[in-house]
Amino acid sequence: MQRNPARAGDDLATALLRAGRVMVGVSARSLDDEDGVTLTQFRSLVLLDRPDPVNLVTLAGLLDVGASTAQRMVERLVRRGLAARDRHPDNGREVVLRLTPAGEALVGRVVARRRRALGAIARRLPQETRSVFVEALDAFSEAAGEPAVVDRDDVLWDL
Repeated sequence: MQRNPARAGDDLATALLRAGRVMVGVSARSLDDEDGVTLTQFRSLVLLDRPDPVNLVTLAGLLDVGASTAQRMVERLVRRGLAARDRHPDNGREVVLRLTPAGEALVGRVVARRRRALGAIARRLPQETRSVFVEALDAFSEAAGEPAVVDRDDVLWDL
């Protein structure tokens, strides 16, 4: 399809909106079997799934919400047994957040569902398009400030 160079930014935004609808659908369906865990709660769990300690202020910043909103979210996750509070290993006065084994298991299940759903879609892309698509998505994610995926077998996608 021939594109108008003057409309490239608008075309890109439109394409991203369309792809975003696909991603939201995959994301929402991946949580269907998780007993009411919301997309925002799941995002919080994913942000806690990291090796370095995360305190409430850091989590709020990563979610782009106020500390009180993050606090309420954490309370719900703690009550459900998906997250826990601990003392910071280097500063006993600071409280840090972490996933519990149940939270880690939930993240693993949901990521596996997403991987299967996205893999099925990606396998329909022509092989020559995939590497260009990966480069474009990586650049987009980097521009948005999204951290790189941790190099772990249970997170990386086999496409």
